[in-house]
Amino acid sequence: MNETYQSAGVDLEAGDETVKRIKSLARSTYNKNVLGDIGLFGSFYELDLQKYKRPILVSSVDGVGTKLKVAFAMDRHDTVGNDLVNHCVNDIAVCGAEPLYFLDYMAFGKLDPNVAEKIVEGFARGCRENNCALIGGETAEMPGLYTEGEYDMSGTIVGVVEKERVINGSRITRGDVLLGFKSSGLHTNGYSLARKILFAKYSPSDHIPEINNSIGNELLAIHKSYLNLIRPLAENDLVTGLSHITGGGIMGNTMRVVPKSLGLKINWDAWEVPEIFKFIQKTGSVVDEEMRNVFNMGIGLVAIVPADKLDKAIETASNLGEKAIIMGEVV
Repeated sequence: MNETYQSAGVDLEAGDETVKRIKSLARSTYNKNVLGDIGLFGSFYELDLQKYKRPILVSSVDGVGTKLKVAFAMDRHDTVGNDLVNHCVNDIAVCGAEPLYFLDYMAFGKLDPNVAEKIVEGFARGCRENNCALIGGETAEMPGLYTEGEYDMSGTIVGVVEKERVINGSRITRGDVLLGFKSSGLHTNGYSLARKILFAKYSPSDHIPEINNSIGNELLAIHKSYLNLIRPLAENDLVTGLSHITGGGIMGNTMRVVPKSLGLKINWDAWEVPEIFKFIQKTGSVVDEEMRNVFNMGIGLVAIVPADKLDKAIETASNLGEKAIIMGEVV
């Protein structure tokens, strides 16, 4: 028998078919700054330097973690790509940056063009919604490393901010107010604990009255992008710091931008915790401290606002349909 790449588990035809399908999705995110096309060895983006005096590039890379296990169980792959884009966008937006372009990496045990297409539909949708371009990526088929029917992904985003507009927490002072903005669910963090608790007792398709949804669909709620909220808060100089609440919870993430001489006082009763978190806590008998360290508890973004700009910040958010929750202060 003559050995081939396909006999080793790598299907070149599936790879070609996947590229053919995703080209149009990627092109749907292009703007005048994108040069070239999918298939070259590198991706080209022309930066308009006339718009900036001292442009600073801001980049971030991330994954979606074990939320993918829920996607596998539900055989639903159209949301996790959107999750990844929004997560990456938020990570640079809280630094004051506007996203420019996004690159993806997908690795499969066995490449299924249908699944890959659904994932990239999510990438493209997220990029269009955040006004950034999906300009390149890598799709790998690695039998023996990943189980057939499963995959992993990561994304890299690059954005730009004027140097004097960088938000890094250095202007945070005692008395600044913490404004919280609601999450759309777990976002992309805490899924290892959530799965261990929930899937020990329920299947992903089980409908739960308390959350008025199936567990799987509730856990696949798309990670919210806060770019359109952050932009006016930053442009109007209404914030001294911003925190994207990911792994580590509200306290852990927000302390990343607070000067070492300061701390946070959080009123944990300032908002109603969404039912999905209550259900996880009750089902797993998880103590409050552990819940707050692992999950966002319904707050996906924290804006740190000087007290004299609080009313303006709340009004700005309200005009965008976002309810600002006064949830604490810098101490």
